[in-house]
Amino acid sequence: METWVRAVVEAIHSSRAQAVIYLAGGASQALGWLLSVPGASGSVLEVVVPYSRASMVQLFGKLPLQFTTKQTAEDMALAAFNRALKLSGPGLQVMGVGFTGSLASSRPKQGDHRFYVSMRTQNCLRTSHVTLSKGLRNREEEDKVSSYFVLKAIVDACRVSATIQTDLQEPEIPKESVEQFDEDQELQQVIDGQVCMKVYHFSDPAEKNFDRKLILPGSFNPLHDGHLRLLEVASSMCDDGLPCFEISAINADKPPLSIAEIKRRVEQFRKTGKNVIISNQPYFYKKEELFPGSAFIIGADTAARLVNPKYYGGDFNRMLEILLECKNTGTTFLVGGREIEGVFKVLEDLDIPRELKDMFISIPEEKFRMDISSTELRKSQGL
Repeated sequence: METWVRAVVEAIHSSRAQAVIYLAGGASQALGWLLSVPGASGSVLEVVVPYSRASMVQLFGKLPLQFTTKQTAEDMALAAFNRALKLSGPGLQVMGVGFTGSLASSRPKQGDHRFYVSMRTQNCLRTSHVTLSKGLRNREEEDKVSSYFVLKAIVDACRVSATIQTDLQEPEIPKESVEQFDEDQELQQVIDGQVCMKVYHFSDPAEKNFDRKLILPGSFNPLHDGHLRLLEVASSMCDDGLPCFEISAINADKPPLSIAEIKRRVEQFRKTGKNVIISNQPYFYKKEELFPGSAFIIGADTAARLVNPKYYGGDFNRMLEILLECKNTGTTFLVGGREIEGVFKVLEDLDIPRELKDMFISIPEEKFRMDISSTELRKSQGL
């Protein structure tokens, strides 16, 4: 490995940014460089090489019209970004990188030797297209040039100071495109299902590294002291989780929240200095797919629905299967007392299947009891 390449990789690993990388048709040396320098486990979340036709179909759920195109690279970067959002450590910057190339092979090619590399973050999509001079390099040399551009894409996203030597010759001028997204566009992408979530980090930078997220889902219309107190109590019981509120922009039985309404609710968290995630997953048992291994804070009423076969098509075994899958990822539920049909109930009052009991942790009534709801607050305020 060249000295400058090692220096670039070390800068990437020290940036506290995390990436999922999807590669097809080249840039394989970039993986070797990234993974052979100490610190890779902190910055490389996952690498997928969808080389075969079937693998690419499985990645996208459809067959791309063409494999080596700008659109395919950008679709790969978006898929990688969504995957990174789900896998990333709490509070860290994430990116998705997509690469697709048609490089020198064992048989002469009629078309150009070319590649596209795309980098996607929450607010930016950056793509480079390079057409290589035929016959100038062998496959290994073309792979090295394309690997330099994958490193460059990651460096640009990490915003680290590093010099990339691309080794391009005079006629090989890269074509660059950059698209920036403002907050409204980012939220619209969540509503449309293009991006699975947007994370707002409003809390002070954490002095410790958290292993997972501690999530309090709800509508928070409005956010009130009971919510803040509940998260505080749960945080004292689960100190390995980064505390976050979560709002789904999509409702199961209502229209999606408008961008203006989402921003109004987000402003409440900005003022209180609390993290909030805007997702597009209204179904509670599916939130685990977005936040694998997280701890969720729920009321006894939600816990009762979560284990009720009625919400799984009346199939007890289906309910058990889904929740056991959550359990296997390390998902847990911290359950606070709530009124159910006029009676205040806690976790111990619920009939939790034996196989799932250790997923549910009771928040003692003496530590937290919330008798006010956001609905009641809206009524009292005439909203």
